[in-house]
Amino acid sequence: MIIDCHGHYTTEPPQLHAFRDRQLAALADPSRRPSSTDLGISDDEIRASVEGAQLKFQRERGTDLTLFSPRAAGMAHHLGTPETSREWTRVCNDLIHRVCTLYPRNFVGVCQLPQSPGVPPANCIEELERCVKELGFVGCNLNPDPSGGYWRDPPLTDRWWYPLYEKMVELDVPAMIHTSASCNPCFHTTGAHYLNGDTTAFMQLVTGNLFKDFPTLKFVIPHGGGAVPYHWGRYRGLAQDMKRPPLAEHLLGNVFFDTCVYHQPGIDLLTRVIPIDNILFASEMVGAVRGIDPETNHHYDDTRRYIDQVAALSEQDRWKIFEGNARKVYPRLNAYLERRGAA
Repeated sequence: MIIDCHGHYTTEPPQLHAFRDRQLAALADPSRRPSSTDLGISDDEIRASVEGAQLKFQRERGTDLTLFSPRAAGMAHHLGTPETSREWTRVCNDLIHRVCTLYPRNFVGVCQLPQSPGVPPANCIEELERCVKELGFVGCNLNPDPSGGYWRDPPLTDRWWYPLYEKMVELDVPAMIHTSASCNPCFHTTGAHYLNGDTTAFMQLVTGNLFKDFPTLKFVIPHGGGAVPYHWGRYRGLAQDMKRPPLAEHLLGNVFFDTCVYHQPGIDLLTRVIPIDNILFASEMVGAVRGIDPETNHHYDDTRRYIDQVAALSEQDRWKIFEGNARKVYPRLNAYLERRGAA
């Protein structure tokens, strides 16, 4: 089985965006607030939205199951009030649940959280519990910068975040650390802000002692870890200078990296630098980079091809990257796949 741990619903029916437009317009004019969270999206419209996109690529590329979450940039936690974020998050997560219910063999849910700048992360617990216990989701996306590019909240190692971490540990779910849209004009959302967020989050974890307090807490850093694998010597050296334990001891029992790296040399480097036990297959297909690479005539985000072409990987290594590590990092996947197999 090939499990893609990083997929977003980027082909949503237009009614979702119309709802969001009305919701944000109501911040200035309450009379424009949507009267209902019923989006008016039919099952057939959901099917049409994924059949020619995510499902098509699954079939063509030979992958099996995608961990599916709302559009990352669409989370936009910097917009509106905490009430706005809570309503928007619930609408998005419910739509993901509908996709997963229609295609249980292809998608399993990962939830958005109702974060807002300056609002304690404990505010997210109710929605996380609902998604995991009621909707069967197996993880969450955690935005380390709800301000959208201004980094106004405490670092991920601060006790500010601890109530949410306690609930994640209790529910046995990991978080993918994923920023949302950038409202800072200095940072392009997908080309800079996402990768900055990956790198910044890793450095925050290097400087703290979070996993002494939460030894079973797990994070996935997407997009191949941002700059981290390329500068692994820098981070090892910084940890050494700060009298931190070696990175393998300090972080690698809890921090994992995905394969959303869109060229062969990048994947080659990732698999040489990062231990195989810490790499999860992912593509973020129909995501930030959707085109075809003129040098290869294949889609940039067809990441299975890159893994298949790493000659140094053993079959056991490939199994870990494609399936085994996802089952380890997302423990609820095992029960989900058992239920699905019995269905």
